[in-house]
Amino acid sequence: MNFKYLFAKVIKKIQLPAIKDSNIDTTSRVCSASQIVNSKLGKYSYIGNYCRLNSVVVGKFCSIADGCVIGGASHPMEWVSTSPVFHNGKNILRKNFSTHSFQTNKETIIENDVWIGSNCLIKSGVKIQNGAVVGMGSIVTKDIGPYEIWAGNPAKLIRKRFDDEKIKHLLQINWWDWEEEMLTKNAKYFNNVNKLLKVKEELK
Repeated sequence: MNFKYLFAKVIKKIQLPAIKDSNIDTTSRVCSASQIVNSKLGKYSYIGNYCRLNSVVVGKFCSIADGCVIGGASHPMEWVSTSPVFHNGKNILRKNFSTHSFQTNKETIIENDVWIGSNCLIKSGVKIQNGAVVGMGSIVTKDIGPYEIWAGNPAKLIRKRFDDEKIKHLLQINWWDWEEEMLTKNAKYFNNVNKLLKVKEELK
């Protein structure tokens, strides 16, 4: 028995997540030391350890690994200064020389069944569509299409998970919106896209 390892695991669990002004589904999980602000987490999605989400809508059945930073404040690059002391709203410096109107937080959308690898940085305002995968350590600055795999710095399209016809049908069946009874009944087909689509076609 490795007592040092077990002790470290216990200490890690003590570091509770910090959640503010957010809606977390009861079936979802936010792991140790993560900070979730002004965000939403759909059913059966999870946020790993030491993540930071700000103004992010996460859909259903999403997997977000450790150390990801998603969303966050924007700064006015077209103005004289990018500093928050020159626009409206509270800031860390507790000072406003002027109160020009500026939207600091753009909503970031992560749809359903998205897998984001560890230590990814995702720019605010980005949309990652259903079934997409983002490789570990990626820096995402652009929208990602459905069932696309992106990776790198900056992240680029590597390939699609399936051919266009399969993607079209997967988006049509919207399995993430099925009731639990339907999911339980058809879960045996979830390791084979062709079988799942065939079964769903027969049910029409």
